[in-house]
Amino acid sequence: MANSQDVSWQLDDTTMEGTVVRPEGEGPFPAVVLVAGSGPTDRNWCSPLLPGDNGSARLFAEAFAEAGIASIRYDKRVTGPHARENAMKLIGKLSMQSHLDELAAAVRVLADLDYVDAARIAGLGNSEGTLHVLHYATSSQDVPLVSLVLAAPPGRPIETVLLSQLQLQSAQIPGGAALMPKVREAAARYSAGEPMNPDPALPESVRMVLASFEAPANLPLARELWLESGVDSLQKVRIPTLVLIGGRDVQIDAEADGGPLREAAAGMANVTFAFPPNANHVFKEDSRTPAEVAASPGNGYNDPDTHLDPEALATILEWLADRFAPVTPSP
Repeated sequence: MANSQDVSWQLDDTTMEGTVVRPEGEGPFPAVVLVAGSGPTDRNWCSPLLPGDNGSARLFAEAFAEAGIASIRYDKRVTGPHARENAMKLIGKLSMQSHLDELAAAVRVLADLDYVDAARIAGLGNSEGTLHVLHYATSSQDVPLVSLVLAAPPGRPIETVLLSQLQLQSAQIPGGAALMPKVREAAARYSAGEPMNPDPALPESVRMVLASFEAPANLPLARELWLESGVDSLQKVRIPTLVLIGGRDVQIDAEADGGPLREAAAGMANVTFAFPPNANHVFKEDSRTPAEVAASPGNGYNDPDTHLDPEALATILEWLADRFAPVTPSP
C-alpha cells in the first residue's frame, strides 16, 4: 500500500504544507508535482467555495502511487492551514513569480527525498496551475522537469475565459443575457487599467467575481492573469508536454482554447494533445450536459461519488510511463 505523509517547509517567512505519496518498494521512484488551479483551491484541488472534498489531486496521487510514481501536492500559501497568517504577509505580493517560487520550493522538497529520482520529475498543473508549470519549465531552475502534463490549460487570456464562463452562468438566470453587456463594460475598464466599477444591477455573485480581480490581496497576480494564456509559454517549452482538454469541460473549451494552443504548437514534435470526451475541468468522468453542470452547486466537481475519468487517467499514466522509462545506453 502507498504511504502518504504530510510535510511542511518554509518559504521566505511563510509556512507551506503538502502531502507526499510514496509507492510500495525501494525506489528511487519517478515523481510528479501536482499544481492546483485558481482561487483558494487546496492541495487536493478542493475549495472552501465549492461543496465536496473528493479532490482530483488526491485521486491522481493515489493512482500514480499504484503505478510506481511518487508525488507531492501542496497548498498554495493563501490556502490550507496557514492561509490566514500567510495572507497577511503576502498582501500586495501575490504574483505569477510568487506562485513560481511556491512550485520551485515544492519541487525541491520532492527532489530531496531519498526515494525519489530527482532526474525524473514531471509537472502536472490544472487550469491556472498549467501556467505555473509552464513558467517553471521555461525558466532556469535548480531541478529541471523532464515532462509536463497540462490539464485544462487556457488558450485564451483569462479575461476572455472569464467572460465566457460568466456568459454560461448568466444563461441560467432569468434575464441574464441582458446583463452581459454590463459585465463586458466592467471588464473593458479593467483592461484599460481603470477600476471595474461594476453596475449595481449585476447579481451579487457576478460582482463578487469581478471584485476579486481588484482585491488588494490578489494583486498584482490578478492583473497579470487577466492578460495571460498558455500560448506564449507553450511555444517556448522544449521538454515533452501533454496537453489535455476534456470534452465535458465547461471552463476551458476544446476549440476556443485548444485551437490557439494547437496553432502555437504547430511543428513542435515535443507537444501532444488529447481530448478525452467525458472528462470535465478537474478530469472527473462526467456525463451531464453543460447546462446541468452549470446548474449544480460547484459544478459537482468534488461530490463523493465522482471519480477520475478513465480515459484521461490512462492517457496520463501511459504518457508518464514513456517519459520516465530508463534510457538504454548505446552499445
